[in-house]
Amino acid sequence: MQFLKIKRNLVLLAVLLVFLPAILLGQRRNRKEFRSHDVGFWLGGAYYIGDLNPRRHFNQSQPAGGIFYRFNLNYRVSFRFGLNYGTVTADDSQTDNADQLERNLNFKSRIIELQGQAEFNFVEYRISHSKYIYSPYIFIGIAGFSFNPMGNYQSNWVPLRNLATEGQRTSQNPETKVYKLFQPSIPFGAGFKLKVSKMVGLGVFWSPRKTFTDYLDDVSGKYVNPVLLAAEKGSPSAIMSDRSLNPDGAINNSGKQRGNPYTKDWYFFYGFTVSIQLKQIPKECSGKF
Repeated sequence: MQFLKIKRNLVLLAVLLVFLPAILLGQRRNRKEFRSHDVGFWLGGAYYIGDLNPRRHFNQSQPAGGIFYRFNLNYRVSFRFGLNYGTVTADDSQTDNADQLERNLNFKSRIIELQGQAEFNFVEYRISHSKYIYSPYIFIGIAGFSFNPMGNYQSNWVPLRNLATEGQRTSQNPETKVYKLFQPSIPFGAGFKLKVSKMVGLGVFWSPRKTFTDYLDDVSGKYVNPVLLAAEKGSPSAIMSDRSLNPDGAINNSGKQRGNPYTKDWYFFYGFTVSIQLKQIPKECSGKF
């Protein structure tokens, strides 16, 4: 219950931070603003931070991209809505950490994300304006994403969730729930916008995604009894649960730590944006929002 309360409060805080800049700037009086719309796309990369890659940013990045619609409330505040796609992956064999090398796990997961965010320009910016042609900016929003971790075994990618590799809903861990494949996240980050023509703007951004799951990589808790897993979930479950490079195959890791349950996983998008402005709507700001 405490976790759910914290999770709810973080989401509410994100929503407040999304709309607060617009509320404050909407109080500015007697200023002629031009609301506008633009659409665009971005191309770049995706990566993850979690149990299989605890610290290395941009490590094993994979191609990613998305499309978006942006509503420019004024020269400083915009609201952007988009659909993003990418893949995150990590492999214990690609590290120099001895414990990870011994654990020998790997995963990849497709990320499909629906996102809304508020953007705040540090200086006034508008694609169609001859003066306000560039600005660094920050943003924060809310998102929902789907994922499906898979592990590589004998050159085949095997979906991991239904294998219950940490004994979810088995007789050893009957109270442990199976994680959901659609989760909320909080995107935030920073970027830079630059006008290149009367209708086109370019940009660059980097954006962490704060998640509320530790199973983006299917790794979180402890090893479970492989004999029990094989009996209740099938032999593939036992094989994919413990792939450690024990010098003696008789060693049983049951009860030992497999991952870190006290930290949540993160995924990241970064790349270049192309924006095409659509229609301008002149509007006199009345001081009401």
